[in-house]
Order: sequence, then structure tokens, then C-alpha cells
Amino acid sequence: MLEEIGVLIVQTAKDAGFNSNDCYAMQLAVDEACTNIIEHGYGGEDKGKIECSCDMINDKFTIVLRDWGRSFSPENVPDPNFNVPLEELQSRGAGLFLIYKIMDEVHFEFETPNGNTLTMVKKKE
Repeated sequence: MLEEIGVLIVQTAKDAGFNSNDCYAMQLAVDEACTNIIEHGYGGEDKGKIECSCDMINDKFTIVLRDWGRSFSPENVPDPNFNVPLEELQSRGAGLFLIYKIMDEVHFEFETPNGNTLTMVKKKE
């Protein structure tokens, strides 16, 4: 599932005129988000569904991920401490931190009738 989503993101972003660095960065953000959904929302691989859509409107590339797993409070996830030796780095929060750094806008909606929704936007410069 992750591979197909990654191919969709990269191809659509390339078609929209993004350079390879931006395409890779967006794929990484989506990979991190999907991994979080699988691990934390569904509790493991092959246990749930993730829908992905993406579109370029004006200068904004919008990626929407929808799932029906457990929700969480993004504001309660602490930023990782990168000022420690690598072996002491806590992985909790690193993916979310990366998503916020890569994307220009990140919006979560939880427990809606249509499941949980993550909307990420990358502006084309």
C-alpha cells in the first residue's frame, strides 16, 4: 500500500511541475504519515485502510489521507530532542516533526463521519 501511495504522490507532483527534491520530500512526509496511521491508528500492518488523494490547485499541491483508525492529539506529541546522541533519540514525535517541516500546511480532523483526515499542502514556489 505504501509503495502505491508513494508512486501516486511522486508522479502527480512531477506532473504538477515540482522538482525531484520536492517530490521526494512530499513522498517522505506521506510515508511518515502513513506509517503513523498503520502503527498508531491501526496497531500494525494489514489491519486497516488508508485512502489517498492529491491534486494541484493554483500553486498548492494538496494531499489528503483518510483512515478509520484510532485518533490522537497532535498537540500532545512532543517535539523530538535532537540534541542527544543518536542511540538515545526517542522516535516518538520525529515523524510528525518531519511532516510539519516538509509541508507548508498540515491539518488534522479526527472522528468525523468519514474517518480521520490529514490534509497536507505544499506550495509551489
